[in-house]
Amino acid sequence: MANLRDIRRRIKSVKNTAQITRAMQLVAAAKMKKAQDQALSGRDYADLLNEVLVNLKENVDEDAHPLLEKREGKGKELILVVSTDKGLCGALNTNLGKKVRADAPNADVVSVGRKLRTQLGKAGRNMLADFEVKDPVPFAEARPIAKLLIKQFLDGKYDKVSVAFTNFVSTLTQEPTIVQLLPISAEKLGEKRSYEGVGKGEIGETDHAKALAKDYLFEPTAEDVLDTLLPLYVNFQVYQTLVESRASEHSARMVAMKAATDNANKFIKELTLEYNKLRQAAITSELLEITTAMKAME
Repeated sequence: MANLRDIRRRIKSVKNTAQITRAMQLVAAAKMKKAQDQALSGRDYADLLNEVLVNLKENVDEDAHPLLEKREGKGKELILVVSTDKGLCGALNTNLGKKVRADAPNADVVSVGRKLRTQLGKAGRNMLADFEVKDPVPFAEARPIAKLLIKQFLDGKYDKVSVAFTNFVSTLTQEPTIVQLLPISAEKLGEKRSYEGVGKGEIGETDHAKALAKDYLFEPTAEDVLDTLLPLYVNFQVYQTLVESRASEHSARMVAMKAATDNANKFIKELTLEYNKLRQAAITSELLEITTAMKAME
């Protein structure tokens, strides 16, 4: 009977685990939906910003702003690494860490998220700064991150600034991605960005003809307006990667917790079957003993 008690305890323990993983799966699904809605809610702002920038770049010299400056040679690189604060999201952080080590082996790091900050710090990377971002991601919390990246680039400490994050492709697919943030390529302003997985189907390339057809009046000068809009553009790019990463995190956790729940339920069935076999064997043994005793008394 001791074995039966042990199996009953294991079944109860696994059922409790399954309830926890199921609850985590539902919470992650709700948070993923919020992250998707959050990304799409900024589309009107992004579309208008891209439209103005497309028009603006035709009215100024491409080298009129230092954020557009193409620097020669391969100087130092700074990379913003966006990982998660919590685990239980599969190989999300592991895959992103491999991507950073392979594609930016010597870059200094600005981190968002505890998991890769700890990992890269132990690997001896120069950790320039670390930021914590709430969930859901407030747009205001992207500003200090973008401001630091812009300052480091404008001060000439780095010739290239990139961002590493996990792109939300679909609920089942999250892709580690590294894209260049600075210097901004004037040719790519207004283009559809392939990493905007959360808004896939909603995001299109800016209509250049339509943008140029509008007769904007820039005051005081086009250069002054560009000086204001380009930092906003960088700020929005940082915000978009934060939202992408957060949606990927919740999606990966939802899938991982669903797999854990399915495995727990499968294990419960196996343990229940084993329990019933042992119980049946115990009953059969008792019946044999009773029958044997009755035969001996006859």
